[in-house]
Amino acid sequence: MSFLSQGFSSEIVQALTECGYEKLTPVQQQAIPHARRGHDILAHAQTGTGKTAAFSLPIIQQIVDTPKARARGAVRALILAPTRELVDQIANNIENYTQYVDLTVAAVFGGAKMSSQERKLEAGVDILVATPGRLIEHLELGNVKLANLEFLVFDEADRMLDMGFINAIRTIMSSIQSQPQTMLFSATSSPQMNALAQDLLRKPKRIIVNAENSTADTVAHVFIQ
Repeated sequence: MSFLSQGFSSEIVQALTECGYEKLTPVQQQAIPHARRGHDILAHAQTGTGKTAAFSLPIIQQIVDTPKARARGAVRALILAPTRELVDQIANNIENYTQYVDLTVAAVFGGAKMSSQERKLEAGVDILVATPGRLIEHLELGNVKLANLEFLVFDEADRMLDMGFINAIRTIMSSIQSQPQTMLFSATSSPQMNALAQDLLRKPKRIIVNAENSTADTVAHVFIQ
């Protein structure tokens, strides 16, 4: 199954081809059609399964199809991830996917200068990738506005819960006045994760790529005593 068959523009398909993407992975095959139709999604998918493209490509295409003037501090799509390394990786991937379309991406995370992040946010961005803690700092300073958010993604949501970000997530949600399309991606399932999904998602489409709580085939594990 090709990316062109999913209704993505030729500019996006060209960028994906240059990234070495040829066919959809299983998580992409299941998630992209639902996301393109505007459904909320609860997906259990491990690192290395291609989930970044699964949640970001439908958002990118929708933003390209419905261009809007950027406003100071405004964000159309927010992607939350637990670590700065993952935030940086997601943002870099999205920049590669969008190299031939008019779309802005910014990444905010701790350990980097606030001032440089403030400058990126000031003009407004289409897609913001952030760690919860640093995002709250920008919200408190008025650097970013989420009131009219259209898309919301939680990547590796189980790790965010494990790292104690639940209160930060609820603080962020209180800043959102709209009803964004929401997608929650998690490698594992737990009662706490199911409770979070129930709070955040509206009639979600559930996607399970492998057996729950299993490991991706593309990831090698080594144990050293």
